[in-house]
Amino acid sequence: MKAAVIRGLGEGFAVEELSIADPIGREVLVEIRAAGLCHSDLHFATVDFGIPFPAVLGHELAGVVAAVGPEVRDFAPGQHVVASLVQFCGHCTACLSGETFRCRSGMELMRGPEQPPRLTDAEGRPVLPMFGTAAFAERALVHENQLVAISDRIPFPQASVLGCATITGVGAAINAARVRPGDTAVVIGVGGIGLNVISGAALAGAERIVAVDLSDEKLELAKRFGATHAVNGGTGDPIAEVQEITGGGADHAFEAIGLPATTTQALRMTRVGGQVLLIGLQRPGSSMEIAMMDDVITPQRTVKGVFMGSANIKRDIPKYAELYLQGRLDLDDLISQEISGNEIDDAYERMKGGQVARTVVTRW
Repeated sequence: MKAAVIRGLGEGFAVEELSIADPIGREVLVEIRAAGLCHSDLHFATVDFGIPFPAVLGHELAGVVAAVGPEVRDFAPGQHVVASLVQFCGHCTACLSGETFRCRSGMELMRGPEQPPRLTDAEGRPVLPMFGTAAFAERALVHENQLVAISDRIPFPQASVLGCATITGVGAAINAARVRPGDTAVVIGVGGIGLNVISGAALAGAERIVAVDLSDEKLELAKRFGATHAVNGGTGDPIAEVQEITGGGADHAFEAIGLPATTTQALRMTRVGGQVLLIGLQRPGSSMEIAMMDDVITPQRTVKGVFMGSANIKRDIPKYAELYLQGRLDLDDLISQEISGNEIDDAYERMKGGQVARTVVTRW
């Protein structure tokens, strides 16, 4: 099969022929019909997070079940499915409490060293299936805990973003922040994740939702997802603008970029007693200085790290899929373009330039 392989940091995505094993245990073989380009994959391809190479990245995938392992209970060939990078064991305290996003035993879903690798290259050498999804390929072997069945009425590109952009963004607003009717929210960075945060805040009934970005085009797009106000962070004083729009600061500030500077902005855009939710992936070792009295203690602000929208994928993905089918959750406008597997590098360059919301690989 064809797959986009990373051979080393910063070496780009090169399409190669790989071999994929037959499913064993609770693994499911999926024919991938769409794979979204998340900015996190670019981070792992260019920043040293300690992962071994070669690797196949990608974690937003939608496709059709082709075959199942002998112990699979919940899936059968022909079903339409969405995968997520949330790897949960199903039997630890976090999982039994429904907080599968906090599982720390999820790596047991991967094959052990005594088992043949899921992916091998033309020389027979193992290739890492990153996140257990390895979505930048024609097929993937995924543990059934990382899969959710969806309606075949949902187009594959729209379905693919459910597994990360949507559960992360909508979940940050609904699950992590618990936005309530009448609340105010500010979202810094309106790419695929930020647009979904806006959708989630709108679904929860927020009265004012302020989108902050450097791209006027993205800010205009944010209004289609429910933003009531737009602030260009590259002009004027965005903190003062948000404070004025929200009447003293937002109840919830979402940082969806992953930069210390915008994290500081998020802190100062919240009201007394407000909360800051950090969604964006930060570089390893990154840090920031906070004026503890002025920024946190005196204004009584809460800072909260959010992983994958605090999502239970088995509960949340079907819920968001149904909201899409009802016309209440916009996934159509998230899809900026569909590309082939050999265009991934170029697509990431366009993403870095702020030109697209979500790009999806739909052909090889």
